[in-house]
Amino acid sequence: MATAGAKPKPAHLRIIDGTHRADRHGNKAEKTAQVAATADKFGALIKPRSLKGEAAAAWKRYIEPADWLDVSREPAAIAFCELWAQFREAPRSFTAANHAQLRHYLAELGLSDERNRGGAGEGQKRDEFFDD
Repeated sequence: MATAGAKPKPAHLRIIDGTHRADRHGNKAEKTAQVAATADKFGALIKPRSLKGEAAAAWKRYIEPADWLDVSREPAAIAFCELWAQFREAPRSFTAANHAQLRHYLAELGLSDERNRGGAGEGQKRDEFFDD
């Protein structure tokens, strides 16, 4: 059954976008170490040999640069690439349900929201009132 309200933000996203608060989420250094350990356990994504044509091109264009993705997101990444290939092959026959699935995979993989991307906010000028 669905739960009301927004989903809790994962620890790595709080660290990336700067919303980690020690009073709510614990020590930032410990959380950073936990995120790194989790990434090491799962490992990086490797393109499956079964992806061909547009699906392989989608993997190269969208999934490979996404260094925040690990093997735990592999099924969603493969499904996204396959849906993208279907869309590119016949965009007029791509149904509304397929569009919804494609948008869902984009969001789940962090491809549609820059806050989910690693390194977001690096090199940006800090705001003297809101950034500490």
